[in-house]
Amino acid sequence: MSGGAMAAAAARPNPALANLALALGLAALAALWLGPLVPMSRTAFSPHMLLHLGVVVVASPLLGLSLAVRLRPFGGFRDALSWCLLAGAFEMLAIWGWHIPLLHDAAGRSGWLFALEQASFLAGGLALWTAIGLAREGAPAGAAAIALFFTFSHMTLFGLVLTLAPRLIYDPDLCRGAFGLDRLADQQFGGVLMAVGGGLPYLLGTAWCCWVFLTQRRQSPRRQVLTRHPE
Repeated sequence: MSGGAMAAAAARPNPALANLALALGLAALAALWLGPLVPMSRTAFSPHMLLHLGVVVVASPLLGLSLAVRLRPFGGFRDALSWCLLAGAFEMLAIWGWHIPLLHDAAGRSGWLFALEQASFLAGGLALWTAIGLAREGAPAGAAAIALFFTFSHMTLFGLVLTLAPRLIYDPDLCRGAFGLDRLADQQFGGVLMAVGGGLPYLLGTAWCCWVFLTQRRQSPRRQVLTRHPE
């Protein structure tokens, strides 16, 4: 099978896989929100980051891509780029906004603000990954690559900020350390999780979308020639 055929097959909707992704996404959310990470994240930073990343890079892609299969894909690069970047900006606003010390500390003390924070992470992730799924073919895949690289960049940047911070950014009562780490080391570990676990999936997604875009683009002139001059 040629690269173009593989890219086309990968982009083609598969209802069975979409249903499996939906089930796995819902199971992931249940495990995250009903498991031990929720109480741990109220008193330590790295469990908070594990919970956050579980929502945005595990559950959200599964749910968003399964939803996108049921919707009509974007037809052109311009529309795809607008929607993908808008969704990426919304996710960035949710992530950076809730990690402002004032809001992060407030969510750690308030149950309903904590629930709103988690819902915001899910909404941002769903918006982005659904848009990426709708840009799964041809020229729109290039737009998806741009949006994913944008997300990779800001996730990695924020992770580096946390990793390199010389002192605690958040309230010490909410960052008591976990997994045998002291307060500052736990915050730095959370930064590493953000930079690597939060950045790598988006970088891999960028590479995948670039491959789909380039392989299908190379096939387009050949299809046009065959259409005009059938063998």
